[in-house]
Amino acid sequence: MSAARAWAEQRLGHAFADPQLLELALTHRSAAARNNERLEFLGDAVLGAVIARAVFERRPDAGEGVLSRIRSRLVRGETLAEVATELGLGSLVRLGSGEARTGGHQRASILANALEALFGAVWLDGGTPAAERVILALFATRLSALPGEDELTDPKTRLQEWLQGQGLAPPAYTVTTVVGAPHAQTFEVVCTVEALDLTIGGHGTSRRLAEQDAAARALARLRGEPA
Repeated sequence: MSAARAWAEQRLGHAFADPQLLELALTHRSAAARNNERLEFLGDAVLGAVIARAVFERRPDAGEGVLSRIRSRLVRGETLAEVATELGLGSLVRLGSGEARTGGHQRASILANALEALFGAVWLDGGTPAAERVILALFATRLSALPGEDELTDPKTRLQEWLQGQGLAPPAYTVTTVVGAPHAQTFEVVCTVEALDLTIGGHGTSRRLAEQDAAARALARLRGEPA
């Protein structure tokens, strides 16, 4: 048995009847013309359907907007990359030499896409029951701790709404530092609320995440909470 098949049985709980589907799901476009992009397309749809039903069942009183935002948080690329990292998926993805040299095995987008491709492969191999079983098991912890409605609005939006409520202008965000290799960068951002003479920093693995971190810290400061 190949290392990939053993990994799939142990970590996904699925024994592939067609091992070629597994190999294809783990093949990035940089490694071969026949790669996981089509399976990624399929897996995205399968994941969305399974998570939508799970959220629908767990939040019987939530409206469409809230359900959509919860689903989006669970299936976004950042979450998928986290799940893939927890599974140790990166070491199994086949990459071209260029991607491998530049840290592709840890790149969030590659991990997220490979995970979606795996879901597509499981669906083709074992049908909807198998795909549901795998997805629900991998997302069990996250599904048991779904965010509240107030948590679904990102910090930048909450900060802007707070400032608007005070009749103040929106904050400004400035990137001050970017460090690290392309596949593992850290961004430092400063959030400035000029009218309140407030400047506070934040950091993250992308500019967006750094801005969100700075906004959350600024909002906490303005509310007199620990930043």
